[in-house]
Amino acid sequence: MRIAHLAVKVDDLEAAGEFYETVFGFRDVRQGQNRDHYSRHMTDGHIDIALVKYDAGASSKEAQALGNKTGIHHFGFEVDSVEEFAAELKRRGLEVVSNPGVIPLKFKMPGGGVAEVAPRRHFKID
Repeated sequence: MRIAHLAVKVDDLEAAGEFYETVFGFRDVRQGQNRDHYSRHMTDGHIDIALVKYDAGASSKEAQALGNKTGIHHFGFEVDSVEEFAAELKRRGLEVVSNPGVIPLKFKMPGGGVAEVAPRRHFKID
């Protein structure tokens, strides 16, 4: 298992995207509205970085995971079975913050922070 994705909650999507593009050499993979946020996925060929701007007034558990702060929102792993991983989370009593049936599945990590799991090849980096 490896970290394949990192989401950064931003307040200025255009400025953040331009910075990742011109300073770090990232390129666009996809972008668009998804539930209560707009995300711009970019890659350097090794990792998927999603610059995420939540809609004004967004109140989902996902949107409020950092409160009103910006910064690293969550990191993501690719797994063989999201369902098996969800069962493991339940066995451990960990809180899922995604709505039922939503993939990637976001959850609160022991000790703090948010992570997510998605099926293999979910984060297209090539």
